[in-house]
Amino acid sequence: MVGYNFMAYKNIWKGKNGPLLIAEIGGNHEGNFSYAKKLTHLAIKSGADVVKFQLYSGDNLVNPVISPIRNKHFKKFQLTKNQHIELARICQKGGVMYNASIWDVKMINWVDRYLKFYKIGSGDLTAYPIIYEFAKRGKPILLSTGLANLSEIEQTIQFIKKTNSVYKNKNMIAIMQCTSMYPNKDEDVNMSVLDQFKKKLKYTLGYSDHSYGDIALLLAYIKGAHVLEFHFTDSRQNKSFRDHLISLTKNEVQELCLKLKRINKMIGNSKKIPLNSEIKSGHTKSFRRAIYFKKEIKKGTIISQNDLICLRPNIGLDARKIKTILGKKARKNYKQYQKITI
Repeated sequence: MVGYNFMAYKNIWKGKNGPLLIAEIGGNHEGNFSYAKKLTHLAIKSGADVVKFQLYSGDNLVNPVISPIRNKHFKKFQLTKNQHIELARICQKGGVMYNASIWDVKMINWVDRYLKFYKIGSGDLTAYPIIYEFAKRGKPILLSTGLANLSEIEQTIQFIKKTNSVYKNKNMIAIMQCTSMYPNKDEDVNMSVLDQFKKKLKYTLGYSDHSYGDIALLLAYIKGAHVLEFHFTDSRQNKSFRDHLISLTKNEVQELCLKLKRINKMIGNSKKIPLNSEIKSGHTKSFRRAIYFKKEIKKGTIISQNDLICLRPNIGLDARKIKTILGKKARKNYKQYQKITI
């Protein structure tokens, strides 16, 4: 697309602590708007970069004849247009991004002004008519991949690129490893899929978490994920709705942020040299060994291996240079453990 401003989205997947942290309130408000506002304020305070919801109408999501119970469930959890706009403004005022998985395309028109990117949930990865409505608008897309195989993911990416050429840019799509179970068993997290995504798909990587705790999120970041999405609640105690049980609280997200900061420091760079801390501490000498005489050596002695010992610190003749004096004649008297000079 001629004249498209890719620079506007250059750092879209970058957060305050490295990865973009998305606190997914989702349906945890259970249709209670006051509770939704409470969770939003807690998520803002947690250190998350994005506070995310779900936008839908039950009848435009689940067939009321074939799945009446699920249809009724989603109707119970609906929030109104004005309620979502108020939540978006709370996020803006709090300095974080508002976002929502939009499952009713008619809602895009009024919520679009509050979104910096679109989230395509795992269930909609194959819903091409839905995806088309997002892709034609040209904002970055976060694509979750639960339930899918690699071929399906590649086909969806091709469909998105065919719909709008802006998605040929690697910053415009983030591919999220996800397992659509609540909760995930540890063995179903399958984080090594990120290695396959990195090799095959060439887009930004992410991870959408449905496991307990923050271990999977930290592992995903170490494996190269730049977007981390997790469910968010105020407490897991005395909650019956399943998503609360796999959610992080404000304090746990704050702890996650601290861990990410430490990991960022630990990652460093790929250049292997003695670090300033090692040099300034003197450890480059005190930890390494030099060659010393094990006993007194008289001038004229022919030096053999039995006369020598490798000891710390590395002062005088470096241990790697032992062959330079074997078989040589001592030019002066040496005391036991005396530094050797050539």
